[in-house]
Amino acid sequence: MLEIKDAVAVITGGASGIGLAVAKYWAANGGKLVLGDIAEDALACATDQIGPDVATVVCDVTREADCARLADTAIEKFGQINLVAPFAGIIMDGMMVSPDRATGKVTRKMSLEQFQKVVDINLTGVFLTIRECAERMINHNCRGLICLVSSTGSLGTAGQINYASTKAAMSVMPKVLTAEFFRRGLGSQIRSVAIAPGYVGTPMVKAMNQKALDKILTNVPIGRLIEPAEVASLVGELYRNEALAGDIFYIHGGLRLGSKG
Repeated sequence: MLEIKDAVAVITGGASGIGLAVAKYWAANGGKLVLGDIAEDALACATDQIGPDVATVVCDVTREADCARLADTAIEKFGQINLVAPFAGIIMDGMMVSPDRATGKVTRKMSLEQFQKVVDINLTGVFLTIRECAERMINHNCRGLICLVSSTGSLGTAGQINYASTKAAMSVMPKVLTAEFFRRGLGSQIRSVAIAPGYVGTPMVKAMNQKALDKILTNVPIGRLIEPAEVASLVGELYRNEALAGDIFYIHGGLRLGSKG
């Protein structure tokens, strides 16, 4: 079993949402942090909430140089990387094509920019983050976990062809990474998993229209949103337990998706 105390986590999207919840959990258990986020003010606020053993990097995860700087910061400041949590992500929902109800002809469609921006951040950004961190983990003989964040949306949700596609990719990446590390004799040193949350009570979700939120909760057997702290606790256990590798771990309160997604 690994210990969080004095271990170093690199978290993107670390200034808000699930990323911030994981950061708070990590710090509360004695860990050290490197937080990356595009929002400089939010990073400063996150640091105030967490404590002293935190380094921050204003980071655009779609830029190779930024991801390299993020990983280098962890090594330069703390000497190691033990948890990689590339949690930066966005949603830009919309139907791929939207026919008019009266004419049956398509009047709107998802733009290339709307599709590409989500792919750039949620997929390419994750690839760059884990590539740069994994390189340094290997070169500095660090032991730990790469924890990706998928979603129940990876099962296929209407209006999210961009987001769902990236989250489906997160579901397969741990299997690929585990196989690659295994081939190179690194399987016991660096593990990879994915978490797949359902509807989590982040500020963004809680700000939804209450009627829409109530409808969502009718499909959640536990009858409530998942707390960000509950997701963070799962990440902590996945880090500690070295028997957990190469798989997806759902945390959704028993969510049932309707037949129309």
